[in-house]
Amino acid sequence: MKKVLIFMAAMALLTASVQAQSIRNTANNTNAWFMYFGTHKFAKKWSLHVEAQVRRADFVNGWQQLLLRSGLNYHFNDNAFASAGYCFVETWPYGELPVQAQFPENRYWQQLQLRTQTGKAEWVNRLRLEQRFVKSPVLQPDDTYQPGDAVYSNRMRWLNRVSIPFKGQKIGPNSLYITAYEEIMVSFGKNVKFNVFDQNRAYIALGYNIPKLGRLEAGYLNHLILRGNGLNLENNHTFMLSLASNISLMKS
Repeated sequence: MKKVLIFMAAMALLTASVQAQSIRNTANNTNAWFMYFGTHKFAKKWSLHVEAQVRRADFVNGWQQLLLRSGLNYHFNDNAFASAGYCFVETWPYGELPVQAQFPENRYWQQLQLRTQTGKAEWVNRLRLEQRFVKSPVLQPDDTYQPGDAVYSNRMRWLNRVSIPFKGQKIGPNSLYITAYEEIMVSFGKNVKFNVFDQNRAYIALGYNIPKLGRLEAGYLNHLILRGNGLNLENNHTFMLSLASNISLMKS
């Protein structure tokens, strides 16, 4: 647990150092994300990952992003699995520093996720790699902006999450719990020139484990994004509502 706390403290210091750099523009936005995460077993060792995120800007008044992610999970045991899949993201102009036009992104992803129980605390560590193909807007001959050619880059994401029930020693059916996580994202590759640090996400929420359905959570995300030019920083205050379902597709 000490190593986890040291890691989270280091991430907080890194975030503070990024904010302290000579950022020319800082935007403060208010967003809302509505999310579904599905882990649906269809065999003893295999499950489907199904995910949809509706991300709204100006709280709920406009589009920020639409994210659709799918994949396959291989379960080593009840507490460890590996995944791989595909993700599509559509981004709209939003906030105080909007992009010039709506644009898509295609990405492939692989991850390893581990869960451990320490007393009442449930810890989740996740390491994810992404191969991103982003069609950022470019200026056209008619002086309009349209999605350009896909630009390839890589990103590594490390998430550390803790969840603690208000009653009992473990989160089970009908458990009410508190949860928090920190996720750092780092970009790399020849096309990444100014923003090795990409994002930091700090989250806290209340959750309820609905029997036979999954975990419902409502909370707050402080979402920092350093734009690709290394000059513009987004500080997004985000309301999050999510359902993580584990309904099995296997026959009884």
